[in-house]
Amino acid sequence: MSIDSPGALHTSYVKLSLVFAVVFVVVAVEVVVVEVVVVGGEGGGGGGLIVVVVVVVVVVVVVVVVVVVVVVVVVVVVVVGISMVVVNIVAVIVNIM
Repeated sequence: MSIDSPGALHTSYVKLSLVFAVVFVVVAVEVVVVEVVVVGGEGGGGGGLIVVVVVVVVVVVVVVVVVVVVVVVVVVVVVVGISMVVVNIVAVIVNIM
């Protein structure tokens, strides 16, 4: 493996995480719109509000989880990348000796 691999891995993970985040947000917005239109249309104003609050809380939790996952993945990839650089340096030193 070359030093470039962790960088490529890191990029693909970030792209994947961003895609997931966008999908979650889009779905969440659609759900909120549907709930407001359907529940609000039935005249259940109070109930509709509660549902919207619940949906918003769920969306926030999901977004936080996605962000945490992205951060963890980035940290892991950076650590792996650094450790691979160290391994390469050690290998070079050993070869010189």
